[in-house]
Amino acid sequence: MLTRPLELATKLQPEPRNFDALFFVNIGLIVLFFSLFGSAYVVSPGLGVDFRLPAVNGSSASGAVPTHVISITNSGQIFTGAGLRKIEELGDWLRQQGVGFPAPLLLVRASDGVPVSLMAAVANAARQAGFDSIWAAEEALTRARKPGL
Repeated sequence: MLTRPLELATKLQPEPRNFDALFFVNIGLIVLFFSLFGSAYVVSPGLGVDFRLPAVNGSSASGAVPTHVISITNSGQIFTGAGLRKIEELGDWLRQQGVGFPAPLLLVRASDGVPVSLMAAVANAARQAGFDSIWAAEEALTRARKPGL
């Protein structure tokens, strides 16, 4: 054996039969740490316990549901409930649709990159057709953009 030339077997001490008190203190502190900081009552830094999103007084009282919805793509296509429309036909279609409503509201969903001139033409056609309010919303991107593109 390798221990015989250096007589290492004589220098080995037997394993301790009992645990030290320091071992139990370490285990207790580890359990305490995980139970306190793994708790659901610990909030992330910067957020208070009574955190609420900010709200504007009276914002829900003035909300209105749109009566008509159209979608515009960046290629200039205008989609209505009845199908694809050109900008020239949109004014007539909006006049026909707004007949039965005392105060028709239009929601315009525009995709990313719609020219401002097209949005202005749609807004002009809607105002001439008698729509009270014109809302515009942009669709969220569904794909992640690569940096530098």
